[in-house]
Amino acid sequence: MTPVTELPTQPLLGRLDFRRLLSVRMFGQFADGVFQASLAGTILFNPERQAHAGDIAAGFAVLLLPYSVLGPFAGVLLDRWWRQRVLLYANLIRALLVCAVACEMAFGVHGQPFYLSALVVISVNRFVLSALSASQPHVVEPERLITANAISTTAGAVVAALGGGSAIALRTLLGGGNTAYALVAVASAVAYALAGWRASGFSIPQLGPDEDTREHSDSVHNVLTGLADGARHVRSHPSVMRAFGVIAIHRFAYGVTAISTLLLFRNYFTDAGVFRAGLAGLGQVVAAIAVGGGLAALLTPIAARRIGYTRWPAALLMGAGLVELTLGLPFKLQTFLPAAALLGLAAQGVKICVDTLIAQRVADDYRGRVFSLYDTLFNVIFVTAGVLTAVLLPENGKSATAVVVIGVAYLITGAVYLFARDTDPFAPVAERPAVLVPAAVVASCPARPAGDRRAVRPL
Repeated sequence: MTPVTELPTQPLLGRLDFRRLLSVRMFGQFADGVFQASLAGTILFNPERQAHAGDIAAGFAVLLLPYSVLGPFAGVLLDRWWRQRVLLYANLIRALLVCAVACEMAFGVHGQPFYLSALVVISVNRFVLSALSASQPHVVEPERLITANAISTTAGAVVAALGGGSAIALRTLLGGGNTAYALVAVASAVAYALAGWRASGFSIPQLGPDEDTREHSDSVHNVLTGLADGARHVRSHPSVMRAFGVIAIHRFAYGVTAISTLLLFRNYFTDAGVFRAGLAGLGQVVAAIAVGGGLAALLTPIAARRIGYTRWPAALLMGAGLVELTLGLPFKLQTFLPAAALLGLAAQGVKICVDTLIAQRVADDYRGRVFSLYDTLFNVIFVTAGVLTAVLLPENGKSATAVVVIGVAYLITGAVYLFARDTDPFAPVAERPAVLVPAAVVASCPARPAGDRRAVRPL
């Protein structure tokens, strides 16, 4: 594999490999949006089913929490398996699995069998996203990861929102009921298959893991050992630890907001002119979030470089707190759309910064398992927030106390992160201090033994 540092300098979107990896993400996340909208509609808005807050909590727990517990094992395997093969076969497998879930929808299957089938699909989705994150440094230089992550993660979030909106529009055309939601789910299988086709364009070793760090054994003992090594690697990087803490608090707050919003649109709001309640209103919210995510893609690379890697996400978090307190508390449809856009901006901007920091600071032979740990934290916190919100909040989702607590949590987290000290955010942290020697000496030196990871940089 050609090292990424030897790639010619050119605009990111001018690079075939970056565009191909981006298209894998976009096809896959568009399908995620379609499939997840069909699931949400089936569980929450299908007139042939009647779901309550407890059903929502059970759905979140069954669909995401078990995978979140097992997620780190996937990360260890990503450091052993060719990531190109993961992206190819996982997308094809989930295309087939979605068709099976669609059959269950059509025949009205519900309860544990239905949740278990959906769990498998969602589990593969998270596995694919971890592989995409671990593959990114193989198609761009380290100093351009923030721009690449801004484009990739935001494009993925936007097309996922578009997928959700497309699912709602398609469901409107097809009508309600089990058959309509089943057909919507089948539509996502096509996009999953296209994602697999795009992944087939990479050579097998191109996306890593690198040959000199690839571990071939996948025994249970080695999985557990590798997971422990990944956790120790994270602990050795204080900036990565802080980023994990920030994303944990943010995801909890975002999870509470998401579930309360869902309950409000389902049980509290009524149509007000162009502002809609129910599933159509949630479609408007998803579109607003997508707009905010698009703004994050434009603003974050510039802002992070100009005002600092810590100040920008800190400002976004504090801004999210103000949005919760000013636009969330009135509990009006007219304020929810701008709030959704601004919270989408904050969420995507924070995630871009955290993703980039982890990709830059974590060595490639740990990157897969660290990103899977990161995804696991991402899921566990969100699911925990969703379950607690669905169980503790009123059935209609209206709780001024919850909004105030979340707003204050955002403000405090942003303020604490603002004063966190950090080293150069655009340079990867070496495992050991770099040894500076003349360039001519570097050229004449014999190859280092395997396992010697000291950075040697020419003066």
